[in-house]
This record gives sequence, structure tokens and C-alpha cells, in this order.
Amino acid sequence: MSDRPEPSSGWAPTRALGRAVLLTGLLLVAAVLLGRIDLVVLATPFALGTAYALRRRPTALPDLEIGVADAHLVEGTPMAATVAVANPDTVSYDVAVVRTRMSRWLRVEKVGFGGTGVDVSRSGGADRPFVTSVPSSSAVDLELAGTALRWGRHPIGPAGARVAAADGLLVSRAVVTDAVRMRVYPMTEPFEAVEAMPRAAGLVGAHHSRRPGEGGELAGVRVFAPGDRLRRIDWRVSLRARQLHVAATLSDRDAEVVVLLDVLAEAGRSGGVRGAASVLDTTVRAAAAIAEHYLHRGDRVALLEYGPAARRLRPATGRRQYLTVLEWLLDVTAESSPHEPYDQVFGPQLLSSDALVVVLTPLLDERSAQMLARMARGGRFVVAVDTLPAELPVPKDRGWAEVAYRLWRLDRDTMIGQLREHGVPVVRWAGAGSLDQVLRDVARLATAPKAGMR
Repeated sequence: MSDRPEPSSGWAPTRALGRAVLLTGLLLVAAVLLGRIDLVVLATPFALGTAYALRRRPTALPDLEIGVADAHLVEGTPMAATVAVANPDTVSYDVAVVRTRMSRWLRVEKVGFGGTGVDVSRSGGADRPFVTSVPSSSAVDLELAGTALRWGRHPIGPAGARVAAADGLLVSRAVVTDAVRMRVYPMTEPFEAVEAMPRAAGLVGAHHSRRPGEGGELAGVRVFAPGDRLRRIDWRVSLRARQLHVAATLSDRDAEVVVLLDVLAEAGRSGGVRGAASVLDTTVRAAAAIAEHYLHRGDRVALLEYGPAARRLRPATGRRQYLTVLEWLLDVTAESSPHEPYDQVFGPQLLSSDALVVVLTPLLDERSAQMLARMARGGRFVVAVDTLPAELPVPKDRGWAEVAYRLWRLDRDTMIGQLREHGVPVVRWAGAGSLDQVLRDVARLATAPKAGMR
């Protein structure tokens, strides 16, 4: 007999029920034809057992739901999820077979029902079937525990379940639930930067600017002038010079930081949080670290994508902006396009003249270098961060592959040299302190007197 469920109920007889009915019928027919009462006695247990098992037939199908434990998960940390199988019927499910798909970036190491976990790290993974029983009007959770290996929105599921009831004589149709995406935020690498900024955008903030004002950093002592506050008078110097002097300070101002992500190309192979990093991995993790650093200092941070999608995150401050940045970074994908990204979106005229623009780029596309040069010519303070992996493998194919790779490297080094000649500093991302010297140089150039000015 077929296990295909009936359209009206969703339950179908199993082969076991078919064999029991067939055997009972054959014994009864043989008893009538041969006139043997012992065959009737032999068929009686099969008939009674089948009738007893079918005395209460299930009517409701199982309910299946996928749940995620932690809503704010960071790559490299433990992850946990559950696949709940619920029995809304008054009849118990003898066997429930549950199976779910998992993203390859969610490494499941332990699977079990009700706290009894089984190590699956070496036994085929979590996508194999797991079997349990479900009592009436109750639910059983299939618990999945492991590690999130990479940032992104990773699917758990779809999950499916089939149950058997009536001592295995009836089986339900497969119940499938949609996948649930687990949000795994990028790991923010330790990053610190000097307080030097090219130009402050606001009147108050945490950065010590080079302009005089009401701040906390001492800039020197000068002669008292109308408008100076009395609490700024330096009495020791005033008594010695027999003229009022005040302590001059530098103003504390906030800054606007624009992090521009070049997503025109991807290179390298991602190995997760403990493996090799691709261009996209370095770009996203560096963007998260830079945004976290400046947002915690009270600055305004905006994000842009240099690519076909041209996504933009408006500048803002505070913890809410930091969480928004992390959520925004989950949807970053590399997408090549033969067309030039919209100049009206990435043009220097739309960026604040006081903003520090940090461009995370692998410099694999000539259009990226042209964009950097246009921003520098437009008077913007641009810092290019090289996100190309240093351990990029050399092609081992026969022929001219290795020679072509070396020529490409030379051409790329020439392009970086030309960018530096245009006033665009290029520095490789190396975590903490990557931008210290570059920011000092940019701040010094921003405050230097212009040529021809007196």
C-alpha cells in the first residue's frame, strides 16, 4: 500500500497497516476455502491488534516552529536554536522524524531533545533526521547548539517533520516550515585612532581641534583681551609680567565620519571568523570597528556603498546609530557592474566639506581609483584603506598565469602610487592604530596655510 496521505485528513496508512490487513484477509479466505478453524484463530490476533491500534485515529497534523535564542549574536560566539514539534491532538505521536537545513556558516556541534545532546560535529552534521516521540497536547524541542562562524543573515531551515501514530499504522504528510534567518553581527576588531581630525563639523565634541576655544586642552598663555573669562586668568604669569594673562585652550568639537564601502569586487575566500578573510570580510569588520570607535566618542557616522545598489545610511550619533550600522552591514554584498556607479550619489558635492571620508576598497577596479581622485580634487579629506588580503594566493596554473599575476600586482602598485601623488593616503587595514599616522598627516595638511595666502 502507498504512504500517500489522504487529501482530507493529511494522514495515510502505512505499509504495516497494509500488511496486517492483507495477512488477516488471506488467513480468513484460506480458512473458508479449506474449512480450517485454526486459520481463523491464527488471524484473530492480527485483526484485534489492528482494530485496537486504530481505535483512536489522530486528526490534527503536527505544528513546527523554528526559534532563535539570541537576537544579537556576534560571529565567533556560541549560537543556539530550536525546532519545536508540537502535538495539538489528543492522540500521542509514536514517532516524530525531524530534519532541518542549516547554513554552512552556522556550525552545529550538539543536537538533542530536551537537554540530551548528541555530538554531531563528526557524525554528518545537523541536517540528518532526528527521531523522538511527542505526547498528546505537548511539544518537544530539538535543540541545536554550536558556533556562528561568519557575519550575515544565515538561514536555519526550512525544517520538516513527519509523524507516525496508531502504533505505526498511520503516518502524516510532511509538515514544512519556512526558514528563519539568524542575524550574526560582524566582530569589531580592536581599533583606536588619534584624536586629530582634519576639520571639526560641530561646535562641541570630544576632539581637540587646532582652533582656539572653550576646551580642555591647554594651548598656551596669552595677554588678556576683551571677552576673556576671568576664571581663565593665570595669576602667576600675570604677577610676573605685571599684565593680565589668560590660559588659552583649544576647542573640543565633534566630527562627521563617512565610511564608504567599495563593493564592486570580491577577492579571496572567506574562512569564517577564525580563518582567512576575504575582501568583504575585511571591509565589513573594519567598517564596524571604525563606526564603533567614532560613535562612542560622540561623532556622527554615515555609511555609503560604492556599487550598483548605492545604499546609504544617514549620519547620526549614539548607540542607536551603532546598532543601525551593524544591521546595515549585514546586507553588504559584492556586486560587479559594467556601468559607472551614479556620480550624483557618490559625487563630492554631496559629501560635507568638513567630513572625514574613510574609503574601504581593495582597489581592484579602476573606477574605485577614479572615485578617490575625484574626491581629493573636490577638496574632501579622503583616506583609502586597502582591504585586499595580504596572503592572496598566487595562481599555480600552467602557462602565463603567474606572470599575469605579477604584472597585475605591479599595475596595482602603480595605481596606489598615483593616488598618493593626488593627495590620497593609502594604508593597509591592520586593526588598532591603522589610521593613526594617516589622520595626523591629514589633520596637519588641513590646517596648513594655503599656497598664495598671507
